[in-house]
Amino acid sequence: MSNTIYIEYNFRITPLQPTSDILIAELGAIGFESFVENETGIQAYTQKEDWQADMLNEVGILSNPDFHITYEVKEIEQENWNATWEQNFKPITVGEVCEVRAPFHEKSNVTYDIVIEPKMSFGTGHHETTHMMLQFILDHDFKGKTVLDMGSGTGVLAILAEMRGAVSVDAIDIDNWCYLNAMENVERNHGKHIKVYEGDASLLKDQKYDVIIANINRNILLSDIPEYAKCLTEGGQLFLSGFYKEDIPLITEKCNEFGLRFEKNQEKNNWVAVKYVF
Repeated sequence: MSNTIYIEYNFRITPLQPTSDILIAELGAIGFESFVENETGIQAYTQKEDWQADMLNEVGILSNPDFHITYEVKEIEQENWNATWEQNFKPITVGEVCEVRAPFHEKSNVTYDIVIEPKMSFGTGHHETTHMMLQFILDHDFKGKTVLDMGSGTGVLAILAEMRGAVSVDAIDIDNWCYLNAMENVERNHGKHIKVYEGDASLLKDQKYDVIIANINRNILLSDIPEYAKCLTEGGQLFLSGFYKEDIPLITEKCNEFGLRFEKNQEKNNWVAVKYVF
């Protein structure tokens, strides 16, 4: 992995919101896997082997006259990633009792101290969807629960679920770098009941969970919801994020098809996190 080359796009954006969120969603849909938000816009990363010079042709917001977006492109080696995120990554606090920080940040006096080295993985808690999912975990009882963290990224949600009392957590991500990074972060946070897997929903056959957490994107969620329903125990809880407020009816309709009923949602800058019960 040390010689992996990434392509970095440095986007300058006016206005910052909601432009940044829309751009991140569209870039994620065409294969960009990591993002760093800054004061002038975002930096977006994709592996060079997956990159094509014309791939931004599919990003509709770039041609929208309501937004002003310019960008520069360069290659970046994976080992240079640390310097990039260290310049931008500040600790975040969720619910006043949980802090997500990097190894070089000083420890605060919080109940749940999570140390994350994200590298090229998604999930530091800075993005609205991760922040809301962390809040959902803090707001619910995980004691004695079996948990699935689908699309686990850095593993931050799986780590907090165990800290909140989960007795077994499976963390699954399709990306090899996320898989390796999550294993590092689980070890860094002394995880004892978290197993990390590389793969997709095909790994869920014959599995059962009390709680499923999935922070991915709308299309993957719509495809995977039937599998989630099969895996939930009676009375199980499903927490979903990675989509916008206007997508809730579509997601809810699919959940209802498989016996999952809407209970409540959070909203942050038009991103949402939604709870369903089986």
